Amino acid sequence: MAQRVTITDVARTAGVSVATVSKVINSRYGVAQSTTARVKEVIEDLGYESSLVARSLRSHKTNVIGILVAEFEPFSTEILKGASGVLAGTGYELLAYTGGQHSGGVGWEQRYLTRLSGTLIDGAILVTPTVLDANASIPVVAIDPHTGPGGIPTVDSDNLAGAATATEHLISLGHRRIAFLSGRADLESSRLREEGYRQALVDAGIEPDPALVRSGDYRIETSRGPARELLTLPDRPTAIFAANDLSALAAMEVARDLGLDIPGDLSVIGFDDIPEAARSNPPLTTIRQPIQQMGATAVNLLVDLIGGRALDSTHVRMPTSLVLRATTGPQPTRSTATTKSLSAS
Repeated sequence: MAQRVTITDVARTAGVSVATVSKVINSRYGVAQSTTARVKEVIEDLGYESSLVARSLRSHKTNVIGILVAEFEPFSTEILKGASGVLAGTGYELLAYTGGQHSGGVGWEQRYLTRLSGTLIDGAILVTPTVLDANASIPVVAIDPHTGPGGIPTVDSDNLAGAATATEHLISLGHRRIAFLSGRADLESSRLREEGYRQALVDAGIEPDPALVRSGDYRIETSRGPARELLTLPDRPTAIFAANDLSALAAMEVARDLGLDIPGDLSVIGFDDIPEAARSNPPLTTIRQPIQQMGATAVNLLVDLIGGRALDSTHVRMPTSLVLRATTGPQPTRSTATTKSLSAS
């Protein structure tokens, strides 16, 4: 493995002192223009990068923003794309950090902040944090926190309205037995999506049926079993609204295994509009929350906080919208639905 290029290597190659290289790196006065140009040329040739820790010790700043996630999954990956897209011109770099899938649990963000703040990052974006600590040692912005907006600046989407829109879309197609694959019980976003589903049914004069609600936990692997339970009911649903796209994709997979046509026998709608939704077969109808824009907005808020600028708002809630693709259609005739249900069971 090649050794890291040091400031001493730069000084030796440029024929100057380490102090002179330090002045060039930190844009200090007292170095001739020709010498500055020579040092910068050597830095470029050698690929020298100053240590983040050393930089922070000198200036008490690293010019690095951290994005902290419990794990890298489609939602957080889209957040990262949006965040990285707005960094140009801010003077900041991006550090994405996770302790791995099995290091989450309540309080994971506090452990991560302790490890990184002060010497590696100037501020942090917490993606779906479990705890909101208004007394963090560095500026912090939360995206879709477990408990909803709290004591720190927060970015989320209109989960309630999005869920109502999804359910209303299915109702408009004639569906009355609409199942719901819920998300994680500890997330406010999941609670709001279920509330939107139930409210849309009530507004349409449809009594919510507890037998048509199962928990998918926002994951493919934990949604397959609940989806199979729903689709093998004696009077199975003709449509499923899944609280996220991963659960919707799992429901589609189970439906195919049971010989059900989508959307001929079963309509499916998701929530999020991750890239996998458009690539599914058939492409998934879903509710789009602007995930990349949420990441970009969080970066802009955090840069303002780090710079000591007042925020116009400490809670940014973004609108959701219906994305029509190919997995929703009219309610099948009752005889067809009953026949398919009996054959599946």
